[in-house]
Amino acid sequence: MSREELLAWIPAGHPDETLARQISFDRLPAHIAIIMDGNGRWAAQRHLPRVEGHRAGIDAVRDTVETAARLGIEVLTLYAFSMENWKRPAAEVSTLMMLLKRYLRSELNTLLRNDIRFSVIGRMDDLSRDIQDELHAAIDRTASDSGMLFNIALNYGGRAEIVDAARRAIESGVRPHDLDEQRFADFLYTAGQPDPDLLIRTSGEMRVSNFLLWQIAYAEIYVTETLWPDFRRWHLLEAVQAYQKRERRYGGISPSPAVASAK
Repeated sequence: MSREELLAWIPAGHPDETLARQISFDRLPAHIAIIMDGNGRWAAQRHLPRVEGHRAGIDAVRDTVETAARLGIEVLTLYAFSMENWKRPAAEVSTLMMLLKRYLRSELNTLLRNDIRFSVIGRMDDLSRDIQDELHAAIDRTASDSGMLFNIALNYGGRAEIVDAARRAIESGVRPHDLDEQRFADFLYTAGQPDPDLLIRTSGEMRVSNFLLWQIAYAEIYVTETLWPDFRRWHLLEAVQAYQKRERRYGGISPSPAVASAK
């Protein structure tokens, strides 16, 4: 993806055009992960049932996925349903699953048209059979797509992922003294994928909520007060721009101004 291709998608004169021109396409994050938060609060502000916030959040998913793909992001991971979410009222959980099925059916052609490969991370086998069938259908239909990888974290927990990875390592026969960080990462749900460079959380909450605990060790964290149903292309571009202004150190020490200028 190039700046010209992205700008061709944005209507001429749209405010997003200015922000898109400021993005450096040679410093894009390879992997963006998003904690989609604020659906319930969005509904409450409008005196609507919580499920209406989830319905409205579908539009944000659609816009974010297509924007990320057109921007040239390699991997996008959205936190859709945590293992802790099963504690919510049964009616709300049922609505969330229904909306997931509806999204997969309505957006499959969009994924195919944009060369987006769909994947699921989490304990998918614990979901109902009809949900599994929908997920596998989307995975199979997009398997040959070579553009952005779109992960949905579903029935997901960061600690559970680490436990599952440890179990797989044991079952594979890896000896303890042969197990290092790189080898262990091969047993995670995200094996073979780059770790997130940028973690976005909406609704202003300052926590990671058991999301990609291993993978976000050195991710840049960007928090916006915007509630998820209101999150659009502008907000994603704004987050990427903020990411590009940061100096990533990976635990090291940045050079002093004198040293930097000498180089």
